[in-house]
Amino acid sequence: MNRWTLLTGAIALEVVATLSLRASEGFTRPWWLVAVVAGYAGAFAAVARVLRLGMPVGVAYGIWAASGVALTAVGGAVLFGDSLTWVIGLGIVLVIGGVLLVEFGAQRAGGG
Repeated sequence: MNRWTLLTGAIALEVVATLSLRASEGFTRPWWLVAVVAGYAGAFAAVARVLRLGMPVGVAYGIWAASGVALTAVGGAVLFGDSLTWVIGLGIVLVIGGVLLVEFGAQRAGGG
């Protein structure tokens, strides 16, 4: 499996785990904890593999974090009715823009 596919899987697992944490309602719904633990464990294992395959840590973590923030915010709005204001949207755009700059910088330097 290539590093981009693994990174995409890590992002999906982390988002599922975070949304499951919310769904557990403060650990009062214990079945959701299975998804929380499995999701985070799988995400960390996948990111570790991505790093072993040679992706620079700044690029991998930046993409993982930015994508996780954006997808979790959208998922929270869709699933739980969380606010998704234009200010939050602007913040997501700025985070993604910053990650793109890190990725482009890494490619120019011969990484990523």
